[in-house]
Order: sequence, then C-alpha cells, then structure tokens
Amino acid sequence: MTDHLFIVTGGPGSGKTSLIEALARRGLRTMPEAGRAIIQDQVAIGGTALPWANRAMFAEVMLCWELRSHREASALSDVVVMDRGIPDVMGYLTLCGLPVPRHIVEASRMRRYNTCVFLAPYWERIFTNDAERKQDRAEAKATGKVMAETYRALGYRIVDLPLTDIAARADFVTASISEALGQR
Repeated sequence: MTDHLFIVTGGPGSGKTSLIEALARRGLRTMPEAGRAIIQDQVAIGGTALPWANRAMFAEVMLCWELRSHREASALSDVVVMDRGIPDVMGYLTLCGLPVPRHIVEASRMRRYNTCVFLAPYWERIFTNDAERKQDRAEAKATGKVMAETYRALGYRIVDLPLTDIAARADFVTASISEALGQR
C-alpha cells in the first residue's frame, strides 16, 4: 500500500522545493526532485541526459530516479512527501511533444501514490530562473497544466496549493494529508 506517499508537482519556479524543505523542517519525510540533481550531475560529468541536449534520455534518467525514490519511500511506514513522481516523466514528455514509451506509462500505472496530489500552480510573483531552471514563464505555466492533466488521467485528485507564504502552504499540506489519511 502506498497511500502514505504524497506528490507535490507543478511547473518550475512554483515553490515546490521550498515547500518540501519547509515540510522536512517540520519533521515530515521527503524525497527530492530528480530533474535538478540529474542536470547538476550531467553537467558535472559532461553527460548529455539534459533537457537542452537529449530530452528523451533525460526522461529515462528521471524515470530511473523516480522508480528508486518510489521504492525507497514505499519501504517506509511514515508519510513521505515527494518532489514530483513517476507520472511527471509522462507529463514532461507530453510537454516536449515526444512520445511516451509504453514502459513509462506502465510504471506510472503500477507505482502508485496517494490519490491526493498537490499542484503548485504557476505564480508570477515567485517565478525565477537559475542555472538548472531555464524554462520561461509560458513553459512554466504549460508545465503545471500538463502535470495536472497527466495526474488526472491516471486517476489522481489534484489539490491546488494556495498562493500564499511557505508556512501557510506547509500548514495547508499537513492538514490536507491528515484529512486524506482520515486523521482529522
């Protein structure tokens, strides 16, 4: 059973990682995002599994990362909040206009999370770029939309995060997790 695994998804620059870090400071178990770490590693070693070099290979490496994260988190009994999940790989390929291979669809169907998925919507006020995040505002908005569509198509319920400070977002997520687990 994987009802204790909760996903935070959305476009780049929407506050996902800041929220995950705040939840970790509150004592919740968390799993980091694949994309940023993969980009850092690939740049460091001169690899090509990068969104600006080979998007299909980047997606395959993300899939491997997310499968490992899912396996590791599934072995825990505590709630785990994950910075993206396996379906994000499907969403990424869809956003890029690339075919979604059958094995990625199958992984998304087989490796499930709690049906409550948190979406960090595009938020103009906090959106920024950095060395790993090169998407523009339009792509950030489109990413959030595609991720919501992808998770919904797989039977998940999307819960939009409020556009508020990190502490209030963390309060919202912890209350929503308790509700989803029936711990009101």
